[in-house]
Amino acid sequence: MSKQGFDILISGVGGQGTVLASRLIAAAAINQGCFARTAETIGMSQRGGCVVSHVRIDSEKSGSIIPLGGADMIIAFELAEAARSIPRLSRKGCCIVNTQVIKPVSASLGSTNYDIDEINQYIKDNSAEVYFVDGYSLAEKAGNVKAVNVVLLGAATAVSKMPFTKEIMLNTIIENVPQKFRELNQKAFEMGYEAAKQLIKKV
Repeated sequence: MSKQGFDILISGVGGQGTVLASRLIAAAAINQGCFARTAETIGMSQRGGCVVSHVRIDSEKSGSIIPLGGADMIIAFELAEAARSIPRLSRKGCCIVNTQVIKPVSASLGSTNYDIDEINQYIKDNSAEVYFVDGYSLAEKAGNVKAVNVVLLGAATAVSKMPFTKEIMLNTIIENVPQKFRELNQKAFEMGYEAAKQLIKKV
């Protein structure tokens, strides 16, 4: 692993399941035998506000917040939130970006600009690797749009940079969801994993 550990920043909008995703990653790391700590910063509105989660693996001597330029990976649940988080990504860092767009009220009212192409280009220009995944559509196909967080965890695992195996990540998810949702979440994870593998082949 690089530095003293592996740092993952998860960014999104309230209600997308970002905090749960960060806790599942931390639990997977612990199941692998690693030390892990998490921290969250949540916007003014829990549902609809900005949510950023920091997951630091094998970083016992570091604080809970990932410093600017320190993240090895960003998992972004929304396009603009990905761009907002880029300053924390290292020069060798990787981005997994959900293509879903949730425009802020200011953009919907026309007082600010939300240029999707411009945002995409900014992310590409400032990431060593970036994979755009339509997590919302994949979660819908899996059976529930709320499983978008698990789709993105599957995609992030497929990139093979996180310090634990696919089996550890998937088993951790299955262990931490109610039994009636296990099949749905396994399907969502596998769909995200395969989608990212196909993107990697094209690089």
